[in-house]
Amino acid sequence: MQQANTPTKLIRVLIVDDHNLFRSGAARLLESEADMLVSSSGTVSEAMEVLTSQPVDIVLLDYDLGEERGTDLVQRIKEHGIHTRVLVVTAGLTARQAAELMQKGIAGIFPKTDSPQALVEAIHKVNAGEAWLKQDHLQLLLDNLSEPARQGEKTLSAREQAVLRGVVDGLANKEIAGELQISESSVKAALQQVFTKTGVRTRSQLVRVALDRYRDLVL
Repeated sequence: MQQANTPTKLIRVLIVDDHNLFRSGAARLLESEADMLVSSSGTVSEAMEVLTSQPVDIVLLDYDLGEERGTDLVQRIKEHGIHTRVLVVTAGLTARQAAELMQKGIAGIFPKTDSPQALVEAIHKVNAGEAWLKQDHLQLLLDNLSEPARQGEKTLSAREQAVLRGVVDGLANKEIAGELQISESSVKAALQQVFTKTGVRTRSQLVRVALDRYRDLVL
């Protein structure tokens, strides 16, 4: 007896890039994925028209939009209270630019030099609530961080530190459990304690807090 196929929940992706060639290429790539629905725009104004008229799960945002900057759109998304996750794509960033983006609440930074397969993976991870930040961008953030304010900082247990390191490395809960040789439920429990102690709610926020307050423990 043949089982009915379970409907796939679509990831609604908005590509924002001022280069037609990149937009069309990225759109063709992502449209070939069975679980992605893709739209695109070339300016901040066009992107806002889409974002205010329909739900978008992931904004694939070029940092350099010609006369505009990706941070302009990130700021407008925040001002309008739009619920979406932003994955910035870039050919290169300074430490200050990377830090500014993470402070504004983006979910990750994706280098344009990476493979198409890596982009698909990044979108899936960000859509699942995880952060996407490669080691070179982690180093950029570290280079730009000031000394953390320690007053009122809560101590993390050894397990919580290990789980936090896994989050910073971009690992899913199952992968962290495998690395630490503990159950996935134990990872979830430790992660919940980390969320409570740091006062954040998402993994991308947790990465920023880890780099700011606990970088000696996680790197």
